[in-house]
Amino acid sequence: MIRMDLLDDIDRQLIARLQMNARSSVADMARQLGLARTTVIARIERLETSGIIAGYTVKLGRDVLNPSLQACVGITLQPKAGKDVVKRFSKMPEVHMLCAVSGEFDYIAWLRVATPEQLNRLLDEIGDMDGVIKTTTSVVLERKIDRGDAPLTSP
Repeated sequence: MIRMDLLDDIDRQLIARLQMNARSSVADMARQLGLARTTVIARIERLETSGIIAGYTVKLGRDVLNPSLQACVGITLQPKAGKDVVKRFSKMPEVHMLCAVSGEFDYIAWLRVATPEQLNRLLDEIGDMDGVIKTTTSVVLERKIDRGDAPLTSP
């Protein structure tokens, strides 16, 4: 499998364009990048075959997703509690992403709920989990930039 940091600039630009609009035509991308259409086709096929591009999806509009509240929760755990906490989080449909992180927290959870009351109950449930020492919650007020679920990273 090819790693993102080993891709050349053209592949990274192709991926960035597909992340912004997966329906971009090969002709448009080729024109924007100053490449032949066959080169763009071959590169996309190679990125798909190697697993760098794992698939294409539909991103729902905000009006479809709303009304919903999104929150980011920093979670501090007792030593060796991570495995059990991850199992509990995996059973919560409101948890859209859980990341192990460095820094102040051990994990950061991205939550989506319908109401403030539901968020409050969920935060109580998380805070009451065995092994959870502390949580810090930030509610998302507005998305200023949204590049989707898999942001492109440069080396």
